[in-house]
Amino acid sequence: MPNLASWHPVVVHFAIVLCTVGVLFRWLSLTGKAPFAGPTAAALLLAGTLAAVIAVHSGTDAHGPVERVPGARQAVQEHEDAGNWARNVFLVIAALEIGALIVARRSPRVTKGLTLASALVGLAGVGAIYKAGDRGGDLVYSYAGGVGLRSGDTADVSRLLLAGLYHSAQQARARHDSTGAAELIAEMARRFPADTTVRLLAIESLVQDKHDAKAALAALATFPTPDSTARFLAFRIAFLRADAYVMAGRPDSARTALQALDRRFPNNPRVQDRLAKLK
Repeated sequence: MPNLASWHPVVVHFAIVLCTVGVLFRWLSLTGKAPFAGPTAAALLLAGTLAAVIAVHSGTDAHGPVERVPGARQAVQEHEDAGNWARNVFLVIAALEIGALIVARRSPRVTKGLTLASALVGLAGVGAIYKAGDRGGDLVYSYAGGVGLRSGDTADVSRLLLAGLYHSAQQARARHDSTGAAELIAEMARRFPADTTVRLLAIESLVQDKHDAKAALAALATFPTPDSTARFLAFRIAFLRADAYVMAGRPDSARTALQALDRRFPNNPRVQDRLAKLK
C-alpha cells in the first residue's frame, strides 16, 4: 500500500464512526423491531473494519516522525498498541458478520447466534476504539505529535512554536512571573516580527509585565488606524492605548481614546463598561 501517513486523521474518524454506529445497529437488529437494522449493521461493520485496517496502516506510516518527538515514544507505542487491538477485535466482528451473511438463508438459528456474538464482541470493540482514540488524543494534545506531517508545510511547525511560546507566557503570568512572561513574548516578537497579533501581544506585555506605559504608547503610535472592517484590531489597539494612558497617570487621554472608539462603534457594551470604570 502507498504511504498514507497524511490520511491518518481522516481515516481514523471514519473508522470510529462506522464501527461505533455499526455496533449500535447490530444491537438494534437483535430486537427484531427494525428489519433494516440487520443489513445496515453488516454494511457499517464491514466498512468500519476496512477503515480500521487502513487507519492502522496509515498510523504505522505516520509513527516514525512522531516517535522522534522528545518524550513521545511511549505515548506513540501505547496508541499504536491500542489501535492494533481495536483493528483485531473488528476483524473478528467482520468474520462473524461474513459468516452470518453466508448462512443466512440456510440456517437462521446459526445466523442469529453469529449476529449475537458480533454484538457482544462489538461492545469490546467500542471500548477498544475509545482507548485508541484516547491515546491518539494524548499524542495530539499532550505531545503535539504529527505537526507538519499532514501538509508537509514548515509553517505548521512555526505555528507550533508560536503557540508554545504563547501558552508558556500565559502560564508564567498565572504564576505571577512577569519577567518570564515578558521574555517569552519578546522571543515571539523577535521570531515573528511581521505578525500583527504578536506585535500587539508585545505591547500588552509592556503594559502588563514591564509596566512601561511610555514604551507601549510609542509602539502603538506605529499602528495605522484600522478601517471599519478590522473591528477586532480597532478594539484591541484602543483598549491597549487606554490601559497605557491609565498606567501613565493620564486618565483623560484614556477616556479620549475610548470615546473615539465609541463614536466609531456606538453603544458597544465593552466600550461603555470601560468608560464607566474611568469615571
